[in-house]
Amino acid sequence: MERGHGVLDNDGLSLDPVAAFIEPRHREYREEVAAFCRRHLRDAPDPDDDASARQRTQELVGLMGQAGLFRPIATGDVRGCLVAREALAWWSPLADAAFALQALSATPALIFGDPSPAGDADPTPAGGADPSPASDADPCSSGDADPSSSGDADPSSSGDADLTSAGAGDPTPAEWSARALSGQAVGAFAMTEWDAGSDVASIATTAVRDGDGYRIDGGKAFISNAGIAKFYVVFVQDGSSTTRRSKSLTCFVVSAAKMGVEFVKEFVMSAPHPLGEVRFDGCWVPATARLGDEGDGFKIGMATLDRLRPTVAAAANGMAGRALWEAVRHARAREQFGRPLGSFQLVRQKLADSAIDLTAGRLLAYRAAWETDRGAERVTVEAAMAKAFSTEAAQKVVDRAVQVLGGRGVLADHPVDRLYRAVRALRIYEGATEIQQLIVGGALVKEPP
Repeated sequence: MERGHGVLDNDGLSLDPVAAFIEPRHREYREEVAAFCRRHLRDAPDPDDDASARQRTQELVGLMGQAGLFRPIATGDVRGCLVAREALAWWSPLADAAFALQALSATPALIFGDPSPAGDADPTPAGGADPSPASDADPCSSGDADPSSSGDADPSSSGDADLTSAGAGDPTPAEWSARALSGQAVGAFAMTEWDAGSDVASIATTAVRDGDGYRIDGGKAFISNAGIAKFYVVFVQDGSSTTRRSKSLTCFVVSAAKMGVEFVKEFVMSAPHPLGEVRFDGCWVPATARLGDEGDGFKIGMATLDRLRPTVAAAANGMAGRALWEAVRHARAREQFGRPLGSFQLVRQKLADSAIDLTAGRLLAYRAAWETDRGAERVTVEAAMAKAFSTEAAQKVVDRAVQVLGGRGVLADHPVDRLYRAVRALRIYEGATEIQQLIVGGALVKEPP
């Protein structure tokens, strides 16, 4: 679609509708992300099986790190993260998930950890592109080689495991965060369990004091990057407590190479994505692996999700934007009954409804991110609105695109069919739609102070 009409452009999503919420650096950064997508994602559709998705995720994390794409995470620029996730999701839901998981696993230490190690680390590796947003250099130029090619260490290799097991000392949470931001270590956010999803207080994994550290026991399920992560951000209960409650949660950053950490199995999804189960069996970690104080786990988890929840909305909007783009392109080119499909009023209605939903979702998402970036103390309600509306709307937009495309829309190798399988999970993870509705409704009826 042509530039200038305020909804879509040839690379997916125009920034014009959200211009009031962004700055010039976000437009410049978007061009970098778009260049990355054209180089690494255009001719490489998302994998069709779990094993390939796991390998591809590790490759993408390395490539993004080398290109400096993680710097909005490092600087806490939530609008920058929205820009990245919209563009990545437009091209590849798997690439978007890879970016999102690095953000989830790096952010807790950025907010609550010792800021000096991660803060001093340049998220662009030595010899890479200038991380300045004003840089005119294409981040996908030379030096952006395949991370698995000869001569360059694989950014997702087991170097971190060697460091931990060789007795050189456990990396601190801030050090793991720095490695995630440089693309050298895939991270995972391990909160969910078989019996603890939306009800975080039901977490059963425990940590008990053991010498100058803690011993962790329990299991985590439905964990993205399980099995390929080099470290896990783990939320546990106080093992000495007799009751489970949110105020007794503590957060640790644990190397996947530690003795007692076991990848149990993968969970195979309809849209391939590295998901699985992890167990901790008497896993000892030093006190330096703890983020914040004992009992700070709930605060750490909720602060992280509050900051990043608008980016889930951005991912949904990216997927919806691609689906709408494909539907409009098809409606223009396809002829039925002697005239273009797009000339039929019912088709135009579907396209119009999708454009309205998409624009509204984007405005909600960027509003929440703008509030965060300007220093608002809490954006829980704004983030909940954005996440609930955008993910639900994206499901409708993708479904309408399937209807416009007809038979083509259900072919397994068509982008819209891939989106149909990928978009569904967004209404569940990082707080299901129903939880977001409870947050908004609760704020409405709460007595004023």
